[in-house]
Amino acid sequence: MAEENNQNAGANGQASGQQDKPQLQFALQRIYVKDLSFEAPNSPAIFQQPFKPKVGLDLNTTHQQVGEGLYEVVIKVTAQVTHSEEGTTSFLAEVEQAGLFRIGGIEGQQLDHTLGAFCPNVLFPYARECIDNLVNRGGFPPLMLAPVNFEAIYAQKKKREAEQAQASGEQATQ
Repeated sequence: MAEENNQNAGANGQASGQQDKPQLQFALQRIYVKDLSFEAPNSPAIFQQPFKPKVGLDLNTTHQQVGEGLYEVVIKVTAQVTHSEEGTTSFLAEVEQAGLFRIGGIEGQQLDHTLGAFCPNVLFPYARECIDNLVNRGGFPPLMLAPVNFEAIYAQKKKREAEQAQASGEQATQ
């Protein structure tokens, strides 16, 4: 009888070694705007001249654990558009797009990668739409931000961290 139970457990994929593994869990709980700002400091004069924009974009991501298996990921997008010839600011639009993610069964480097690259990829389309809407409501032509490769940004960040760790390790040995 015991052999039969072990065979059934193996057939159901619940062998004793697999019961101990944590169940992978990833669920988007909520997407929300955490902070929003739009400034057009030179209006209405800016509308009196031809619109020749020069776009400056700043992008930052942060994350923090806010509960057991619950993480908040925030993308901060700042778009500053200046007149390409005069250098005067046409507008400044800023959004902090956030999301709550329930994540379980992922630890260490995989969790860091999920929070630093995968979650921002989920949130960025919402941030793009929010920036575009703000700019349009401010009376300017739409600002369609190009997609961002958060995988590449994450890889660059990890490379910089490794180089800094190596440099500080070399300085400590000297």
